[in-house]
Amino acid sequence: MTNDMIELKTAPADFRFPTTNQTRHCFTRYIEFHRCLAAKGEESNECERFAKYYRSLCPGDWIEKWNEQRENGTFPGPL
Repeated sequence: MTNDMIELKTAPADFRFPTTNQTRHCFTRYIEFHRCLAAKGEESNECERFAKYYRSLCPGDWIEKWNEQRENGTFPGPL
């Protein structure tokens, strides 16, 4: 048995979202990730931090729904 430690982190505190309800924080991080991909390209590793943030904040069902909406051109946010 090895003693490899896995470090788990969530998104850092963001002054734009001071309350405990993180819905808006989740949505904003999702949008930031996809804007980053659009600007830097799919191959860029620079966007990975945004992916980690939204994945740690957003419920999986929301992410699946938003991904489907993006594919169908019906996503409600500004990408």
